[in-house]
Amino acid sequence: MKSLARLRLFAAAGLIWLALGAPAALAQFVGGIDALPLMPGLTDIPDAGVVFETPAGRIVEAQALMGAVDRKAVLDFYDATLPQLGWSKTARGQYGREGETLNLEFPAGPLPTVRFRLAPGG
Repeated sequence: MKSLARLRLFAAAGLIWLALGAPAALAQFVGGIDALPLMPGLTDIPDAGVVFETPAGRIVEAQALMGAVDRKAVLDFYDATLPQLGWSKTARGQYGREGETLNLEFPAGPLPTVRFRLAPGG
């Protein structure tokens, strides 16, 4: 009987963890850019990125598959999200913060992709 009560307690604790802790743990970020959240629905392509440290600042390029997410939804998401993280919108798909510029690009190709380019400037 004690085993059944203990099992129920662990099951309840697991459900509470899933309900409260898992969403925060599942938050993802764009590869190479720690403080840039990856929009839900996008899939990071880990081997497609590059990171360089230069005397002028860092240069980062990362890519994510868009799947069923369209370009407008991606731009709208980052237009709404990035100002909360200190970025200023300078043009559609272009943002500046603390001497860095972030560009979102949508290269042509067989799979819909968004490219994140971070460079000194701005």
